Amino acid sequence: MKFLIISGMSGAGKTRAADVLEDMDYYCVDNMPAALLPKLAEFCMGMGGRYEKVALVTDIRDKEGVDAIFDALDGLWALGCDYEILFMEADLPTIVKRYKESRRPHPLQAEAGSLEAAVRLESRRLDRLRNNADYVINTSDLTLGMLQAEIYKRFMGDSAERTLDVTVMSFGFKYGIPLEADMVLDARFLPNPYYVDTLRSKTGLDGEVSDYVLQSPVSREFLQHIQRLIAFLLPQYVEEGKSSFTIAVGCTGGRHRSVAVAAALAEMVRTLGHSAELVNRDMEK
Repeated sequence: MKFLIISGMSGAGKTRAADVLEDMDYYCVDNMPAALLPKLAEFCMGMGGRYEKVALVTDIRDKEGVDAIFDALDGLWALGCDYEILFMEADLPTIVKRYKESRRPHPLQAEAGSLEAAVRLESRRLDRLRNNADYVINTSDLTLGMLQAEIYKRFMGDSAERTLDVTVMSFGFKYGIPLEADMVLDARFLPNPYYVDTLRSKTGLDGEVSDYVLQSPVSREFLQHIQRLIAFLLPQYVEEGKSSFTIAVGCTGGRHRSVAVAAALAEMVRTLGHSAELVNRDMEK
């Protein structure tokens, strides 16, 4: 079992890091009291492999908290739990700027008297933990995408390839554009099987309908343009830190053209190395 403890400075991105790890199939717990770490580890170790990767965020804001985390680490060692520590930090101006933008008080601000003093106090208290960390990430100059890349590199290796979970959804414009769509494609200019008596009752999943829609010259050119577009876009979205993306393809009723195009598009996405789920929202309406 992988047991990762995420700690560090307030405002440095501990929760963001946990979100990325959750996308990497870690079981994540936020705001975990340090004293409960051994109990959680014991529980996970006793679940027969159900929790293979665990990451938890714990805050240490006073001297007693620092002592508590090291007592907890002794408890993990006694259990035979192999743990690692990820320490998140950022420089003073960055932390101050983030707190001013969020308009939230620093946890130690009342004790320290000012925001800057609170950041300095917390940094001093956490120095011992930082020196014992297996990984230290400074987020001062990192975007979310850069942070995601850094975490993937450290916890999945340099060869780890990040991908998107893509949903390709067909729909009918007369029923409304899907609210979850990140990209909308309009297929209403393609040949319409609705006006072919032998095809009207079928759907875009039937071979005859799919061929009718996709084999025309304009349809082939349309698909070629889409393939070039998504081949360019998907890696850019991965770089920006997105983990999921929804492409919606619409026609008038969502039964013929959009279904055929969506099925072809889902296969394109898979050939580019990303997972693709095909959803035909309005096909049976």
